[in-house]
Formats: sequence, structure tokens, C-alpha cells
Amino acid sequence: MKRVITYGTFDLLHYGHINLLKRAKALGEYLVVVVSSDEFNWKEKHKKTYFNYEQRKQLLESIRYVDLVIPEESWQQKRTDMHEYHIDTFVMGDDWRGKFDFLQEEGVEVVYLPRTPEISSSQIKKDLYDANSVEGKSKTSHEDINTDPQSYM
Repeated sequence: MKRVITYGTFDLLHYGHINLLKRAKALGEYLVVVVSSDEFNWKEKHKKTYFNYEQRKQLLESIRYVDLVIPEESWQQKRTDMHEYHIDTFVMGDDWRGKFDFLQEEGVEVVYLPRTPEISSSQIKKDLYDANSVEGKSKTSHEDINTDPQSYM
């Protein structure tokens, strides 16, 4: 059985992530997804996620292409993961091209897949912020919205 692995934060899960997971799974029969833990995101990547690790893990486990989800705790674990999970192919988005070629020394094929060009979690965050703020404040709160159908008659 050919085993594939990919890594990521997978915050604000979107169709670009699904495209990556689908293409990664097509390279083998078993897909391991390694999700950055909250601590790793903060300490090493200097990123705060919207969803915590357990929530992101649960979302990924519900995707049919994903067979196993495990946490990423350090940059160094990639080498050991290749052996522990008997990986044949390591997959990342092409924005990381060349950064993980050293894993070929561990006997795995390294594949960089093209990103879905028009979507990213960072862009979603920026677009939502821009669309919902006026001078840094929300345009409308839930309290300001009338949801009573009788008031529209």
C-alpha cells in the first residue's frame, strides 16, 4: 500500500485545502495529514489559528480523502514521521518548493503540488476583516439585526 503524507495548519478549511488533499490522496492509497498543533503554530510559525487543534483535526477527519490525522509538534518530526508511518510520498503545496527536498534522503518521493490560485486562509481572513469593518469596528452586530418575520409584513 502506497502511503502519502502532507502537513499544514488547515485553519479556515476551504476548497483549496480539499483540492490539495484530493490530489495528495490520488498519489497513493493511504493519506496521513499532519496538523500543526496550537503550540507549534504559536511558537514556531508565530500564527494564531481561529480553530484550535482538536477542531481542525475533527474537520479533517470528516474528509473522505483523509485516513489519519496526527499533530505536528516540531519542524524536526518530519524525518521521523517518514519512518514511523512508512511513508512513500511527501506532499506539500508548491509555495514550499525545495524546502523539504532533504526528505528524499529518508527514501521518500517529495512532490510539490500547485496551490489553488484564487484562495488562501490568509486571503479569507483579510477579505472578511475588510468586508466587516469600518474604522476597525464591526458594521453591524447581531443585536442590530431584526430577525422577527412579523416586522416585515
